[in-house]
Amino acid sequence: QVQLVESGGGLVQAGGSLRLSCAASGRTFSRYIMGWFRQAPGKEREFVGTITKSGNITYYVDSVKGRFTISRDNAKNTVYLQMNSLKPEDTAVYYCAADSSVVSTISTRGYEYDYWGQGTQVTVSS
Repeated sequence: QVQLVESGGGLVQAGGSLRLSCAASGRTFSRYIMGWFRQAPGKEREFVGTITKSGNITYYVDSVKGRFTISRDNAKNTVYLQMNSLKPEDTAVYYCAADSSVVSTISTRGYEYDYWGQGTQVTVSS
């Protein structure tokens, strides 16, 4: 029902910044809770952050609080992940995901999301 395409990944030095974008197809983008996840080599996919349908509330995993910011522009069908003060441990493939739940709750589990992008690689060097 919705296609998600991430962009903006790349190589950055520790302490630097990077902004990821996730463009969604369709006319119902504002009906989805959006989330960002990441997966490092040899590790399980990890929740990074989420944003409510209207964009009024965001929530982040403790390890990125104060450094990462999620925002969305429903008119452009796009969600963003601004990453500042990057650390080598942030290195991972980053995925955006859409949750079609009728109830707008904070979703931190991967299985709660219905649609996924293909991911974009973020590499942080020291």
